[in-house]
Amino acid sequence: MKNKIKVGIIFGGKSAEHEISLLSAKNVAEAIDQDKYEVVLIAIDKNGKWFLGDSSKLFLNSDDPKLIKLNNAASQSMALVPQSEGKIINLDTCQSDKFIDVAFPILHGPFGEDGTIQGLLKLANIPFVGASVLGSAVGMDKDVAKRLLRDAEIPIAKFLMAKESSTPTYEEVVKNLGVPFFVKPANLGSSVGVSKVKDEKDFAKAVQEAFVYDRKIIIEENISGREIECSVLGNDDPIASLPGEVVCKHDFYSYEAKYIDEYGAALEIPAKLPPELVKKIQALAVKTFKTLACEGMGRVDFFLKKNGDVLVNEINTIPGFTSISMYPKLWEASGISYTELIDRLIQLALERFEKEQKLKTSYEKEN
Repeated sequence: MKNKIKVGIIFGGKSAEHEISLLSAKNVAEAIDQDKYEVVLIAIDKNGKWFLGDSSKLFLNSDDPKLIKLNNAASQSMALVPQSEGKIINLDTCQSDKFIDVAFPILHGPFGEDGTIQGLLKLANIPFVGASVLGSAVGMDKDVAKRLLRDAEIPIAKFLMAKESSTPTYEEVVKNLGVPFFVKPANLGSSVGVSKVKDEKDFAKAVQEAFVYDRKIIIEENISGREIECSVLGNDDPIASLPGEVVCKHDFYSYEAKYIDEYGAALEIPAKLPPELVKKIQALAVKTFKTLACEGMGRVDFFLKKNGDVLVNEINTIPGFTSISMYPKLWEASGISYTELIDRLIQLALERFEKEQKLKTSYEKEN
């Protein structure tokens, strides 16, 4: 019998999106093809410590997105060993009795989606799912991503970048972007730290809230229109799913609307769009994916204005991966099941790794 491929699902992390990562990881572990893959759960707590755990004991309040958390008492401290073919050291026993063939990072936000874990895995010489270091870092930084999209002539909303030492006044923002507008951390997702500013009294509070999560913030014009999302899958020749629509019942698609309030938003999958607009959105999704040096997976979010204009909002290189998240649901609507999607992503990771292993890492002068 052929040995199963050992998949290290890495999740949790030092991020405001920690709990969503737990939900995503739990769903992937349950849906993965058990005949083909053996799951190794690698949890990272909010202090950055790494643990090995048993899925039956590792999650507390696993069915409640408000209360889910790690059970550190049911886990073992661990570390990956660089250049060792994925060996894992149990720090409690100092023994190495486990290894992984490929990593599946499901770490949303900083310290996971921003290139940090990807760099670590490259140094450790372990194949991993999703974008590599550059694509992850660029996709996480809304300021850099928007500049690259603008240079590629991909339509985006108007925006300003600010740091604490150079925050524009309310009057300057209104002059450039109009009102209302959004204030958000440059390097975060899931709408954490995002505020919609409607008047001057809200501005200072919104800026302060965004700077709690990042040293750089984005101030962006408000776009009135439908919120459309499209999933992308692949390495060199990515494909796009059918688009879906987020119908938000809140003032905007906030963290609460996404994850806490079960009635906060409805997902229209696939979105009710004419065929020519579907093709336009799919082409823009793939172009965005390539422009931002992404690989493996990504979910591109759009605004569709009443006049038919399509604007790219952002890309998520590790989108929510629960069984009801938009990324897998769009692929399900496009003919790829949740379990098959996980399989394809792992195979894309192994394919990329195999190609990278053939590259020279030293210069040898020919005689």
